[in-house]
Amino acid sequence: MPNMNLKKTAMPEQDAKERAANFKEVALGYEEAMALEEASRCLNCKHQPCVAGCPVNVQIPEFIELVKKGDFLGAYAKIRETNSLPAVCGRVCPQETQCEERCVRGIKGEPVGIGRLERFVADYAMAHGEAPARTAPSNGKKVAVIGSGPAGVTCAGDLAKLGYEVTIFEALHTPGGVLSYGIPEFRLPKELVRREIEGVCKLGVELKTNMVVGKCVSLDELMQEEGYSAIFIGTGAGLPSFMRIPGENLSGVYSANEFLTRINLMKAYQFPETDTPVRVGKSVAVVGGGNVAMDAARCAKRMGAENVYIVYRRSEAEMPARREEVHHAREEGIDFRLLCNPVAIHGDEKGFVTCVDCVEMELGEPDASGRRRPVVKPGSEFTLQVDTVVIAIGTSPNPLIRNTTPGLKTEKWGGIIVDEHGETSREYVYAGGDAVSGAATVILAMGAGKIAAAAIHEKLSK
Repeated sequence: MPNMNLKKTAMPEQDAKERAANFKEVALGYEEAMALEEASRCLNCKHQPCVAGCPVNVQIPEFIELVKKGDFLGAYAKIRETNSLPAVCGRVCPQETQCEERCVRGIKGEPVGIGRLERFVADYAMAHGEAPARTAPSNGKKVAVIGSGPAGVTCAGDLAKLGYEVTIFEALHTPGGVLSYGIPEFRLPKELVRREIEGVCKLGVELKTNMVVGKCVSLDELMQEEGYSAIFIGTGAGLPSFMRIPGENLSGVYSANEFLTRINLMKAYQFPETDTPVRVGKSVAVVGGGNVAMDAARCAKRMGAENVYIVYRRSEAEMPARREEVHHAREEGIDFRLLCNPVAIHGDEKGFVTCVDCVEMELGEPDASGRRRPVVKPGSEFTLQVDTVVIAIGTSPNPLIRNTTPGLKTEKWGGIIVDEHGETSREYVYAGGDAVSGAATVILAMGAGKIAAAAIHEKLSK
């Protein structure tokens, strides 16, 4: 009989006060008994609405049924049929707006904890020696993947399983893209990212780091001189946006990209054991209301800041960050200054940040995004005394590839234009993820990688 408990099986977490001072993972994951209890809440619906909500088409009721039977490695194998990064997705995928949102159990209670079960299965498999996925015999055709983030790794893994000789070209010294440089250790341990990518490489994928495509080699050279039959561009959206207000050039003003890259990829949180410092100071203002802003604020707290402010121009209802991330940030003592917006940053005679001038906002009529447009509340100016400002208001694709690839059409804001199959204006050149959509979620980037891989296979099979 199904477990008809209306609430999910609780997942253990670090105490908020303790975790705010370390970079260890916040959520501790299920033990076996917890996973079995939560799996028993699944009704195994015949029409499987949860699967329709998954961008990479994980066969959710099937893997949960295997969990119920205690076949955790079988459940992992089932997930890996369509998802190359289950340990990642189990931690950072917004299940609450995708698969779990469509779960029938959510009608009269909480949905099944699909993400928690996926995480458990992936962690169990890593601890007990997961079996490599099966691949087809080599078909002799080469495909280049630009970028080792979630879109690129997914595309590479799917093509390798189909017998293609795939090479991933990564600009940085460490693979993983946003998984490595953007998402903090306390949400996504980097050892897990390394092992997930290692699993894709075991399929036969070659990984070349420190390869800046557009500088070291062009797309045309890859196809005409290196013999690649197709190319997938999954370079993400790493170009930060700024507010264009006075003082953004002061010392102590970071883009969220630089701030998080220094802390996560370059391990500034281990300074002086590592040689990458980050100036935080006593007080930090993080501008923005998305997941990146939450990550930056929570990192600043862990780096020793006593006061950390989230400055966001709309209300909490309009914040794009996951509810779980907002909840965790509040628990850790982050101060939310909602309906506020910075208008100027000031510094001392040496050029270091001293304070931020802000104004209060009111919500007017909805804008193009459907959210109510914030407008300045007259006479509401105030000042926050801070040592550091982190700008987390969005990113766009780096222009390097579009500037070095003749005939590659892009949007005015930089996104690569593709058709429904992910093919660009250049035949045999595909793209997906944030390089196309702008900053979005890991799982949507993975979905784009899968679509492109299927389209590449269909085209090269003709």
